[in-house]
Amino acid sequence: GKVEEFRNQAALIRSVAATVFGEHGKTCDFKVGTMIEIPRAALTAHEIAKEADFFSFGSNDLTQMTFGYSRDDVGSFVPAYLREGILMDDPFVTLDTEGVGQLIKMTVEKGRNIKPEMKIGVCGEHGGDPRSVHFFSNEAGLTYVSCSPFRVPIARLAAAQASVKKSFEM
Repeated sequence: GKVEEFRNQAALIRSVAATVFGEHGKTCDFKVGTMIEIPRAALTAHEIAKEADFFSFGSNDLTQMTFGYSRDDVGSFVPAYLREGILMDDPFVTLDTEGVGQLIKMTVEKGRNIKPEMKIGVCGEHGGDPRSVHFFSNEAGLTYVSCSPFRVPIARLAAAQASVKKSFEM
């Protein structure tokens, strides 16, 4: 969540890449970005964006850190929270747009204020949930979603539907 941490790790990545390139006599272009998985990283995205080539949200971890829920324990109380109406959806299945979603939108805005063409995406099971994909595409302005292979067809269909819906709203 600190730009200094990113700088440290980016320097290490670039140093190792230079060593490998030197050993093999070959190079390639590559980008160094970061996962946004904790609220502090979202809050300081404008600083991190000065150094990072891209952002990818770890939406499951960001959900866990934002709610303060341990994924190991959610099975013991989330069903009751859903029954009682405390939660409308399991936040590890469908993104909580009210809280976590606001962090995502803020991060996108802060990142793109620094780098307007910055690629920003999401990695995790939320990337295969149709309502979450709609949010990522039409409300948060993400560039891509990534999810487990078995959810790819659902994610592609949801992204296409979100795109069509967005074109009708313009």
